Amino acid sequence: MRSSVRVTMLSCAFALAAALPARAQAPGSITSDLLSDIGQVEQKLVSLAKTIPADKYGWRPGEGVRSVGEVVLHVAADNYLMPAALGFPADPATGIKGDDYMTAAAFEKRTMDKDAAVAELEKSFAHLKKSLSSTPTAKLGAPVKLFGQTFTTQRTWVMATTHLHEHLGQLIAYARTNGVKPPWS
Repeated sequence: MRSSVRVTMLSCAFALAAALPARAQAPGSITSDLLSDIGQVEQKLVSLAKTIPADKYGWRPGEGVRSVGEVVLHVAADNYLMPAALGFPADPATGIKGDDYMTAAAFEKRTMDKDAAVAELEKSFAHLKKSLSSTPTAKLGAPVKLFGQTFTTQRTWVMATTHLHEHLGQLIAYARTNGVKPPWS
């Protein structure tokens, strides 16, 4: 009898723990909407980064413009930087600090082969989504300093999301210019 009570109590505890994040990300909340959008753009960015041949990662449309590989690492860098600015530190191995944009700029200039760049992109998306998921709704209106300006936490998450779309478009243009068809089109 005691073991069945213990099992029932544990089942209830696990059910409650599983329900808490769902409540924080209720359908239609800004957090759930942003997470859904980030998941979709992540799928496209990662699949495109994997589809572009390794020998095209150094290609750039002109002098002074990011190469394919630099775009991939730029996205990863900002996927670490934005959460770090909101109090979710990046992996120390990245060197990225939330109060220092230059650390993100240095990260995106690292020399990595295609596989390492894609792996870093995937890792950065995991950090971005975990950080957003961990942001309490009550904190969305809190001020944050970023790029020398003050934003709300919510606006920072919106910027992080729209930034992804900007660079997805850039990477699509790079791919098509190099004869690579995005896998979803």
